[in-house]
Amino acid sequence: MKSTKTIAFATSAVAVLGLLPAMAAAETKLKWAHVYETSEPYHTCAVAANDLLMTATDSRYGIEVFPASSLGKEVDINEGLGFGTVDIIYTGQLFAGRSFGPISIGGAPFMFRDYDHWDKYRNSDLFKELAQGYTDATSNHIAALTYYGGRHVTSNKPVLTPADMKGMKIRVPNAPLYMMFPEAVGANPAPIAFAEVYLALQQGTVDAQENPLPTIQAKKFYEVQTNINLTGHITDALLTIVGGPAWDKMDEADRGALSGVLTETAVCATDAIIKAENELAEWFRGEGVQVNEVDRGPFIEAVKALHNGPSATWDQATYDRLQAIK
Repeated sequence: MKSTKTIAFATSAVAVLGLLPAMAAAETKLKWAHVYETSEPYHTCAVAANDLLMTATDSRYGIEVFPASSLGKEVDINEGLGFGTVDIIYTGQLFAGRSFGPISIGGAPFMFRDYDHWDKYRNSDLFKELAQGYTDATSNHIAALTYYGGRHVTSNKPVLTPADMKGMKIRVPNAPLYMMFPEAVGANPAPIAFAEVYLALQQGTVDAQENPLPTIQAKKFYEVQTNINLTGHITDALLTIVGGPAWDKMDEADRGALSGVLTETAVCATDAIIKAENELAEWFRGEGVQVNEVDRGPFIEAVKALHNGPSATWDQATYDRLQAIK
C-alpha cells in the first residue's frame, strides 16, 4: 500500500527558522542542482535540508539549492558531478544509466507491478548492489531514492489503447531507455530538454509528453494538453547523487550526517508526491482537463517484449532478481 502519511517537513522547517535567530553561515556550501520547479517538493525539501545539515555538522556544511535547470540541463548536471561544478543532484535513473547501465532498470517502463514492488526494490540488496556498481563506475555516491510518481501520457486526444499512440510524436527525456515505451506502441519519441517541453507542446512541435501528475501540474502542461491518460507506464524515481569530489573532501562523520539528511529529504519529497498523486486526478478534472482511465494490460504486453531486448542495459539475472522481489 502507498503511505498515506502527510508530511510538513519543508514548510515546518521554514516556519521554525523564521522564529530562530539567524544561524552562522556554513563553512562549506554544497551546490545541489536539479531541473524541477521551486514549487515542487523535491525543491522545498532540499531547501529545508540545508538547516538539517548545518545542525548535524556544527555548521561545517550547508546546502544551496539551484532549481529549474539554472545550473544546466539534466545531462549537464550529471557531468558536473565528476568535475565538481555541482556537488549534489537529483537525476532520473536513466540518466545515471548513461554511466552504469544496470542502474537504469529501475526507470524502465512497466518494470514494477505497483508502488509496493518499487518500495521493496529501493530497500533491497539488489538496489544496494546496483548503487555500488554506479559508484565503482563513476566515483559518485547514490545517497537516496525519491519517488517521482507514476508517469502518464498527456495529449490532445484520448489515449486508451496502444493503437491510439501509433505515429504520435511524444516528448521524452533525453536518455535512450525513455524510448522503450513509445517504440513499443508505435509512437515517435522526441528527446527534448525538460525546460523546453511546455513551448514544444504549445507550438505543436510534439503531440504529447509523459510525466507524473504532480509534474504535469507544476510545469503547467495541462494548459497546453486537453487529455491526461493514466497509463502509469513507469513507476519512476529520482536518485540523489553526491559527486565524488565533494564526497572525498568530507570526513566519515560528515559523510554520515549528509547521508542521513539526504535520506530524510527523500522521505519528505516521497510522502508529498504520494499525497499529491492521490488528489490530482480530481483537481485536473476541475480545471476542465479530460482524465482518462486506461486498461494498462495491452500496454504492459507491448512493452514486456522489449524488457530484455537490444535496448536493455541490464542482464537477465538482474531482471529476474527484480521481478522476484515480493
